[in-house]
Amino acid sequence: MHAITIPEPGGPEALVWDEVPDPVPGEGEVLVEVVASAVNRADILQRQGFYNPPPGASPYPGLECSGTIAALGPGVSGWAVGDQVCALLAGGGYAEKVAVPAGQLLPAPEGVDLKHAAALPEVVCTVWSNVFMVAHLRPGETLLVHGGSSGIGTMAIQLAKAVGAKVAVTAGTKEKLDRCAELGADVLINYREQDFVAEIQQATEGAGADVILDNMGAKYLDRNVQALAVNGRLAIIGMQGGAKGELNIGTLLGKRAAISATSLRARPLEEKAAIVAAVREHVWPLLAGGHVRPVVDRELPMAEAAEAHRLVESSGHIGKVLLITS
Repeated sequence: MHAITIPEPGGPEALVWDEVPDPVPGEGEVLVEVVASAVNRADILQRQGFYNPPPGASPYPGLECSGTIAALGPGVSGWAVGDQVCALLAGGGYAEKVAVPAGQLLPAPEGVDLKHAAALPEVVCTVWSNVFMVAHLRPGETLLVHGGSSGIGTMAIQLAKAVGAKVAVTAGTKEKLDRCAELGADVLINYREQDFVAEIQQATEGAGADVILDNMGAKYLDRNVQALAVNGRLAIIGMQGGAKGELNIGTLLGKRAAISATSLRARPLEEKAAIVAAVREHVWPLLAGGHVRPVVDRELPMAEAAEAHRLVESSGHIGKVLLITS
């Protein structure tokens, strides 16, 4: 088969479409013939040499895919060759085939094109596990999403609105904020021109955000705590703004607030399977009913992964950028 390899870490040009051995599904795995994958920030970090796959995972980038089951490994039940699926991966999505633990498979959702289903697993599992399973967003509460026009952000807006929450977002351009509004965002904050702490306080009549989904890390840590409501929950999922920040414990104590920080890729298989099962139970009906949909900016041939990385690094996209195998 062909896959995107990384002979040496570096810029987008480090991504090479090359011929490699076919993967063989092991115990409890299935082999998926890939139709599409999607670009995530973690793929860029891996390309740069900063985020290696966990032990035993495919060396190729790609944390999600969609396609058709081509073979079943030993001990797999509940799936059949020919099933159309999408999958959460620890790596290997930028390839024509990938071996996937059966617990990380999802049926391709009703009403979603199989290619576009590749835009779902990573973002839906990230949002559902952090915003709902950890931070327990409830109807009537306010969610603040940083990077509202990203793949994560566009999904977080839709899922929060689907459960009856109010949604505030930050983004850097009017075009991106307008797209967030189309998806249901109630409060639109241009982080280049406005102070999100002041804006969220005004929008909530001084109460603050009940839940904040943050991809920035250190840069926003102190201001995120300021923006939280009493009993608020800050869920950190990225470090685009740095890894080390200063925290006023007094403010956190005064608000009786909580901070969680999670990653998805390196979790044990059992934890990933539990998240995938929860997503299938709670989110797949919303997709089938048309209440939630993947937001796809564009599709590129997988051999042109370098161009896709340039696009995502420039933040010149809204939603997901897909890589198509043929």
